[in-house]
Amino acid sequence: MKKTTLLFVTLFAVLGLQNTNAQINLGEKALGAVQKGITGFTFSDADAANLSREAVAKMDKENPVADDKDPYTIRLKKVFGKHASENGLKLNFKVYKLKEVNAFATADGSVRVYSGLMDIMDDNELLAVIGHEIGHVANHDSRDAIKAAYQKEALTDAVASQSADVAKLTDSQLGKIGNAMIDSKHSRKQESEADLYSYDFMKRNGYNVNAVESAFTILAKLSEGKEASFIEKMLSSHPEAKERAANAKARAEKDGLYKPYVKQTAKPATKKTTTKKKKKK
Repeated sequence: MKKTTLLFVTLFAVLGLQNTNAQINLGEKALGAVQKGITGFTFSDADAANLSREAVAKMDKENPVADDKDPYTIRLKKVFGKHASENGLKLNFKVYKLKEVNAFATADGSVRVYSGLMDIMDDNELLAVIGHEIGHVANHDSRDAIKAAYQKEALTDAVASQSADVAKLTDSQLGKIGNAMIDSKHSRKQESEADLYSYDFMKRNGYNVNAVESAFTILAKLSEGKEASFIEKMLSSHPEAKERAANAKARAEKDGLYKPYVKQTAKPATKKTTTKKKKKK
């Protein structure tokens, strides 16, 4: 993966600059036509899924993906493998072998988990985080985010923006859309609803719901240092991390399920190395 992609430059800031340039190049009359076309633009769940699928395919080529025999992949399949579908959406999982603490789910059902996240979470905590990300898809937050990213990209392309259909994007544009999916900022309400989805997912499937509080507590501690954009995205101020952990605890207490969470013993995800014995002389 390229350095620029690793940094996950915020798409909206980049496109904001591009929009300014577009106004200068297109002129007020042309820009007005572009905006008019975007106003009447419809974007379905199918459009979001198709565009997400293309963007994720590009990201899979640019990132180190763990193969089927990799310990990270084996663990993820063991943890989440039985959830082939969720809320009517067919899911597919892969691990990016990157140290960033990150995970995301997209409108086409793609779930990508970074090995850096797997290294600091036990299985239940990992389930809680993935459940949160899937919640954004189930609640259509992911669809709305990719629609917004597409519309901003269309502002730089007058032809694409005038079409009633989703235009074919260039490789560069797909890269920007991919970054938008990873780095999208959701509202306080959207984050709270995804938190609730995660809790309900854990409860519905018989998992330890107290892992939700534990996962957010871990991320809260990490957010105090210099960590990946995923933590900023999840914890920025929508709402505060401690509040989100407290909300998860309150739900568990209300359901009579609260117990101080005991973290599972982490099993190393990397292959064991053997040392050769020195031959005696």
